[in-house]
Amino acid sequence: MAVHPPAPHEKTPAPPSVTISDAASPTASHAAPDSAGAVPRRTVLRAAAAGGGALLLGACASRKDAPRHATADPWRQFAGTTLNFISENTAPTAAIAADLRPFTRLTGIRVNIVTLELSALVQKVALDLASGQAQYQVIYADPYQVLAPYSKGLVELRELAAEPDLPKPPGGFDDFIPTQLDAAGRFADDDKVFALPYDCPTMIWQYRRDLFDKYRDRMAADLGFDPMPGEDTTWEQYYAIAEWFNDNADDVPYGTGHQAKQHDSLMCDFSNVLWAHGGGYFDDDPAVGRLGAVDPGPCRLDSDAAIAAAEFYRRLLAIADPASRTWDWDGVGAAFRAGRLAMCPNWHEFAAANEEVMPGKVGYAPLPKGPARRAGMYGGTGIAISANTLPNERRAAWLFLVWATSPDTQLRGLASKVGGGTPTRRSVYDRPDVKAAARRPSPMPNLLTTDAVERTWRPDAIGLRPKIPMWNECDTAVYTEVSRMLAGDASPAEAMRSARRRFDRIIARGWKA
Repeated sequence: MAVHPPAPHEKTPAPPSVTISDAASPTASHAAPDSAGAVPRRTVLRAAAAGGGALLLGACASRKDAPRHATADPWRQFAGTTLNFISENTAPTAAIAADLRPFTRLTGIRVNIVTLELSALVQKVALDLASGQAQYQVIYADPYQVLAPYSKGLVELRELAAEPDLPKPPGGFDDFIPTQLDAAGRFADDDKVFALPYDCPTMIWQYRRDLFDKYRDRMAADLGFDPMPGEDTTWEQYYAIAEWFNDNADDVPYGTGHQAKQHDSLMCDFSNVLWAHGGGYFDDDPAVGRLGAVDPGPCRLDSDAAIAAAEFYRRLLAIADPASRTWDWDGVGAAFRAGRLAMCPNWHEFAAANEEVMPGKVGYAPLPKGPARRAGMYGGTGIAISANTLPNERRAAWLFLVWATSPDTQLRGLASKVGGGTPTRRSVYDRPDVKAAARRPSPMPNLLTTDAVERTWRPDAIGLRPKIPMWNECDTAVYTEVSRMLAGDASPAEAMRSARRRFDRIIARGWKA
């Protein structure tokens, strides 16, 4: 069995033979001048955020472009080129870093990979885009912290796909799961693609199938409904199941646990409930999440539906494992594997770790539905090309994007012993060996979640946080106010109204570094 891929955003050191060591810490670039010259960081970030010409300072003219060779093999046109890929330290990048030889043999291109914690990556990318130098030709473009604020500094990929002498993505753009291509690849314009979907962590319901089987009849008799997670299971029923385990089963101390630390994880966990209750962040939440917007309009976190969602979430956390308020996704995942919880919402890529520790004992389902709908947070990201690249350099980078997101590379990543994500392409899920691996025993245990995630990726079920340039600040406002509510320092209505006021101030001010 392959070693499980790390959870979303979990640090994974890539092999030194294929990785540039980057010693920068998340705070290293706060010095007044940056290490390359005299431009203050804050000035550079503001220039980058401004978009357009402010991102491209003309320094490209002093650099030599990559060579282009006359060859009948379109993959060998740029042999001898070196590319730098900056990525968050994620499982898919760990797998690619350990398996670059096929790309180098195919193209003659060397790829150096830099992996960083996300906030450090965002700072590096902002500085690089503003410099005009394209130190990093290939960029891990987080939709909310890179794509939304810096889309004007990224190459529009359909232009490269249209060049007759360049390889095309196998199956074209249509082979990518549509909601993922929109969420991870586009910003504010559905005619342009700035990134190819690269990873796709998605929040689902993870539960102790062995315990649900053991107590199913007793729970059904006591609760008046079938407790086994299904298409019609509601959040209120989830609450009742959790409370039943608290009171009736000694196998686990708690029925449920959550990633409710004052952290991005709390925003993710709460948003599932918010959307299910019919609440949202803005009037046109689906469009703002799918394509994004510079000005999404007034915040709607003070709506009746949002307040009802907050009331339910506070009630749910009151019966959850009390340690939930100290856990992010890694914490709740570890607690579930340690036998503390009967169930929890978490990212689907934790399935491989679950199966390693509790083989055959865990079930996977879409999250429950609320009064309005079912919703599961999507946390995927795409890979993009810096617009500071010179013409041949960006074509060489395009070859890497096509290869890195190809069905064959994604399939190898699934079986990687050092990481690997979940495919973002429909054709991979249609393969007989992948369909077989979605059932136990599976050599690719993340695929055991296939039914749950495919149902969650439907347009009516996918949960998409707002893709706006100011999201990082708004995210902080959400988890700060919800954390105050959980601590008893604010009522649900007070917390939601305070978050709404903070959102409106942030958006009115505009995004600033």
